[in-house]
Amino acid sequence: MTYFVYILLNNIVPLSLMIAAGIALGRIFKLDIKTLSKLNFYLFAPCIMFLMLFESAISLAVMLQVLLFFCIFFIGMFVLTEIVIRIRRYKGGMKSAMRNSVIFYNSANYAIPLNQLVFVNDPFTLSIQIIIMMMQSLLPNTYGIYSVNAHRQKLKDTLKTIASMPTIYIIPLALCMRWLHIPVPGPIYVTINYVGDGFIATALLTLGVQLGSMKWSLRLADIMISNALRLCIGPLLGFGLVLALGITGDMAKALVLSCAVPTSLNSVLLAVEFDNEPEFASQAVFSSTVFSIFTVTFVIYLLQYVG
Repeated sequence: MTYFVYILLNNIVPLSLMIAAGIALGRIFKLDIKTLSKLNFYLFAPCIMFLMLFESAISLAVMLQVLLFFCIFFIGMFVLTEIVIRIRRYKGGMKSAMRNSVIFYNSANYAIPLNQLVFVNDPFTLSIQIIIMMMQSLLPNTYGIYSVNAHRQKLKDTLKTIASMPTIYIIPLALCMRWLHIPVPGPIYVTINYVGDGFIATALLTLGVQLGSMKWSLRLADIMISNALRLCIGPLLGFGLVLALGITGDMAKALVLSCAVPTSLNSVLLAVEFDNEPEFASQAVFSSTVFSIFTVTFVIYLLQYVG
């Protein structure tokens, strides 16, 4: 019960309040969702990613083990989602919208506070979550952009769009600067900190503005399928993988927990930026965040049996 109340008050309620503020502001002032989306992609997300990677203490051995787990997990979830897409016979942009709602999950502003709650500010488990966050930032800016545009534009044009995403350059830059001990000039570091601090608020406000402006043509079956894959099948697959790979201890627990979080805001930002089923994407994020109150609490309880 303590976990439930803490997650509710310190994760779900703050997220919900920011989303509600976005809904209200969007309706009152008719905020431009495209402008907010571009701010997230080109400014706030790259800055927070640079800070998290530059300031973390990640060893190469841990990184390789986590990356192996993540790659297998990602492929597994992708295949399962593809099976559902074929069974449901989705067309056009709905294919990528369903995939993105399952394979892109909230590894930053939801998973990092959750990780630190469960593992009591353990720097080792935090480093694991940061690696997951790195991959979950890189993929939407590469594969995610490709998936939402593949059915309507040439590959050459899609690659140009991907090449314009700052995050794909920020990740190697931050890692190289940290490993080579290259300092960031003071004024630039202060600026990056200021911008990074605004990431979570801007992303949640963007989701709120999108929710407030869209037509609520609820696709209940599709949303429930997305939520079930993300919140139930995801942690089950994660648990099976740590057993299969022989991962134990806090690393195993941190990896399973990382698989249990709700759909990422990136799926909404992609949908809005490239006009690809934004209503479905927004409702999938919103509903999975709400349902995660119960599913994540249950996963935390089961962590005592992991490793």
